[in-house]
Amino acid sequence: MDKKVLILCTGNSCRSIIAEALINAKLEGITADSSGVKASGRVNPNAQELLTQKGIWRDEYHSKVIETVIDNDYDLVVTVCGHANETCPTFPKAVKVIHVGFEDPDGKEFSAFEDTYLEIEEKLLPEVIEALK
Repeated sequence: MDKKVLILCTGNSCRSIIAEALINAKLEGITADSSGVKASGRVNPNAQELLTQKGIWRDEYHSKVIETVIDNDYDLVVTVCGHANETCPTFPKAVKVIHVGFEDPDGKEFSAFEDTYLEIEEKLLPEVIEALK
């Protein structure tokens, strides 16, 4: 049975979207959603461009507020920024929460998004696999 992961950050426009796409593309048997504590309502254009270049962009990826996913069943919640970690809501069902932080590439050059992508791939994916064992 598939495991479900929620990637949580503040704006849900860069890091969490990249992490969601990477998990869905590369981790067999694990499905990811993403959400923001204060969702920005948009996906950062550089994040979308990068994921398109990598061939893992999906049109259903969009910036979502926490209320849209709070009642879903998750096996794991991963916070990817300090603010989300501090303000992570309590989910109705007991769920494991881990924090794997990344710097926000928002407002930086395209290369910062590429760096974030590699960092998430190298650091977050193994953590997710480990946490779901």
